[in-house]
Amino acid sequence: MSFVGKVAIVTGAAMGNGRAIALGLAQAGAHIIAADVNLDLASETCREVEVLGRRTLAVKTDVSVKSDVENLVEQTLDHFNRIDVLVNNAGITSRYELLELPEEEWDRVIDVNLKGVYLCTQAVARAMIELGIKGKIINISSIAASRGVPDGAHYCASKAGVELFTQAGARSLADKNIYVNAIAPGVMDTPMLAPYLADPDRHEQFLASTPLGRIGHPQDLVGAVRFLAGPDSDYVTGIVLRVDGGMLA
Repeated sequence: MSFVGKVAIVTGAAMGNGRAIALGLAQAGAHIIAADVNLDLASETCREVEVLGRRTLAVKTDVSVKSDVENLVEQTLDHFNRIDVLVNNAGITSRYELLELPEEEWDRVIDVNLKGVYLCTQAVARAMIELGIKGKIINISSIAASRGVPDGAHYCASKAGVELFTQAGARSLADKNIYVNAIAPGVMDTPMLAPYLADPDRHEQFLASTPLGRIGHPQDLVGAVRFLAGPDSDYVTGIVLRVDGGMLA
């Protein structure tokens, strides 16, 4: 697919899935805005995008803060004059059994993973509508939205919320020519999941429960993102596409 001339915002683009998605869209021709709280690492992503011959911009953004999100959209429009694709990838997690889960940790994870999707979707959709752009919004969920994790109630709840928000957003924005879909990755070899994968017992559990017999890599998400961001998905909205090696099968 060709995304030549298209402009894509990828949140959480500093590393892991976000960096792979940003580079995958750039390889297909898109200009990239790398949004992340870690500006140094987001800038490294941008340097890789530049090698591919695309225009790019790193914007320090805490997606749970409305003023940061508004600044992200403003800078994108100032530099590129349009937004065609938004990938809501920014996310965090932590490990707490339910009875030990602090309220502030619940709030932190919900704010980034769910509130951030709401704030970015709302701000970007408004810009797309004003510019008359047929937009594609892709929310990165997780298989944790569909199965409980004993030490991740807050994370599971946030991702389940993302999936229902995706459905509601798709219905709300369909007549505005904006498509809203989600991707639910399985267990991926990313810095966020490194503490889980470092546990030998848990690592073996992941492998045993994945029919394809391996841990996912960030690159495995690129094809799904390109499909949902491109013209081949022009009759697709409100879905959750699982990229999990068959784990939920």
